[in-house]
Amino acid sequence: MKSTYILAIESSCDETAAAVVRDGRCVLSNIISSQIDLHALYGGVVPEIASRKHIEHIIPVTTEALKAANVSLAEIDAVAVTYGPGLVGSLLVGVGAAKAIAYAAKKPLVGVHHIEGHIAANYISHPDLEPPFLCLIVSGGHTHLAMIEDYGSCRILGRTHDDAAGEAYDKVARAIGLGYPGGPKIDRLAKEGNPEAVAFPRAHIEGSPYDFSFSGVKSAVLNYLNSCKMKALTGETRHPANMAHAGEEDYLSYLPEGITQADIAASFQAAVVDVLTMRTVAAAKAQGVKKVAMAGGVASNSALRSRMRELCEENGLCLYYPEPIFCTDNAAMIGAAAYYEYRRGVTHDWTLNAVPNLKLGE
Repeated sequence: MKSTYILAIESSCDETAAAVVRDGRCVLSNIISSQIDLHALYGGVVPEIASRKHIEHIIPVTTEALKAANVSLAEIDAVAVTYGPGLVGSLLVGVGAAKAIAYAAKKPLVGVHHIEGHIAANYISHPDLEPPFLCLIVSGGHTHLAMIEDYGSCRILGRTHDDAAGEAYDKVARAIGLGYPGGPKIDRLAKEGNPEAVAFPRAHIEGSPYDFSFSGVKSAVLNYLNSCKMKALTGETRHPANMAHAGEEDYLSYLPEGITQADIAASFQAAVVDVLTMRTVAAAKAQGVKKVAMAGGVASNSALRSRMRELCEENGLCLYYPEPIFCTDNAAMIGAAAYYEYRRGVTHDWTLNAVPNLKLGE
């Protein structure tokens, strides 16, 4: 059977990416232009800056992807692009570029849901993986538990009621002076800390056993830091001189003796990982599935991978997760998801537009 080549574009946040994917699972090229260093100056992604940088990089990145794959535009079967969810300005740049390329080359256009792209990243790293399976999607903007019943078809079992897991990581990292991006920095620092140093809460949603809430643990960290500061200022605890730390709020200078910045990171991470892993395994057992996958930026977290692996082994479940490069935003995952859409005959016309609040399953 003739192979299908997809040129894919991803620009939902602050990575400008393009890739060429063959038959949904073979990545011929995956080019990513990251803006992390630029946005780190501001402590997070600045939408207007992100949009402008996408405009600068979208064509060079796409050209490089075709060149690296040694595939011409004429050989491409379809052009795929993320159309939501994400930052509206960033999405518009990618959608506009994809529509222009598809129109000029007379190729079909396939709009892809960003989260379905994250799920499809598992097909790249695990060519043997096929639906049905349970997938935990954890990123800076999303936390979902979904039953993947078929390619492009999922049923949501649980979702966050407030902050996404990655969002909580970023906010806690900022509070303890680590800066942006918070996820990788907390993951690294937590290895040096005691995860039982501080008992941060594990939220439970009454009547919704597979839903999540991370605003509580985020607030608990902030409240703990503020409480330490108040106690130190009133003389209730000693102010360790060797822990002075510069930042917007000099909280770390007021930690009680024996508690370090690494302990806070490890204790926070333990609370988040416990909730994510326990809910996922419970859902898999309730659904009667033996395959569990993870997707999204937080799926590259070493503590989450380690604990999920332990629980899956204990419960006779097979665990899948993408390589780290396919966990963060990239275009290869969009090409993988688009292949199955294209194979089902799903294409879009020139009215395709950015949908910043696109829900999973729509």
